[in-house]
Amino acid sequence: MNYRHAFHAGNFADCMKHALLVWLLRAMQRKPAGVMVLDTHAGIGRYDLETGPAQRTGEWRDGIARLLAAPSGALAEYLGLVRSLGLYPGSPALVLEMLRPQDRLVCCELHPEDHATLKRGFGRHATVHKRDAWEALGGLLPPAERRALVLIDPPYETEDEFERLMEGLKLGVSRFRSGVFAAWYPIKHRAPVRAFHQALRDSGIRDVVTAELWLRPPLDAARLNGCGLAVINPPFGFEAAAGEMLAALSAVLGELDGGCAVERICDE
Repeated sequence: MNYRHAFHAGNFADCMKHALLVWLLRAMQRKPAGVMVLDTHAGIGRYDLETGPAQRTGEWRDGIARLLAAPSGALAEYLGLVRSLGLYPGSPALVLEMLRPQDRLVCCELHPEDHATLKRGFGRHATVHKRDAWEALGGLLPPAERRALVLIDPPYETEDEFERLMEGLKLGVSRFRSGVFAAWYPIKHRAPVRAFHQALRDSGIRDVVTAELWLRPPLDAARLNGCGLAVINPPFGFEAAAGEMLAALSAVLGELDGGCAVERICDE
C-alpha cells in the first residue's frame, strides 16, 4: 500500500513490460472474438515524467527517453503508442487505445489515492475496481468473453511476493485455464528467480515461457538489475517476437555485460 508507481514510470522495466504487453494483446486480436483485459495492479494509467515523482527519480531518462531517441523496428508499435498518447502511458492507457469495440478493460487498484485518480481518468471507458488483486483473480475470472489477457504486476514490497504471485497464478489458472497470464517480476539476484521458475514447474501449470532482460549481471540483491515476464499460454509466435524485442531493448538500455533471454519453463 506504500508503493507508488509514479516514481518508476517509464523506466527500463516499464518499457520491457509494456512492449511485450502490446505484442500480446495485438496477437490475441488476430481473432475476431472479444478479449477481456484484466490489469490487476493498474496504477493511475498516465504519468507526467517532467514533474512530481517521476521527475524526482529521473528513472525514465534511462528508459523511455533512450528508446524514443533510438527507435527500433521491433518496438515500433509500442513506441508509436507512447508518442501518440502523450505523457507516459501506463498499461491501462496502452490497452484502452488498442481495444476494439468487442474488447473491454477491467482495472484493479487498491491504493486509495491512485484508485481515485484511475477512476477519474478511465472510469468512463473501463471498469475500475478498488479491489485486492489476488482476490480479483478468483472473483473476475472466467470472463464472459471466454478469452482474457491478465496482466499481473505486483509492487514486490514484501519478502513473500513471489509466493503470493505463484498462488495468484494457480488461482487464476484454476478459474480460467485457457487465459493468457502475463506476470512481471524483478530480477535483483538469481536465487529468488530460480525458486520462482521451479515453483512454476512444480505447479502443474502448462505452457509457460519467461522473457527476461537484465541491464547488468544480477548479482546485487539491493539493486534492480533486470526484470522478467512469465507468460502462461503465450500466443503463437511469442517466443520469437519476445527475443527480438528484448534484444532491441538490451541494445539501447543495457550495459556492456547486460543481456536477455527467452526460456520455455513448462511445455504445453
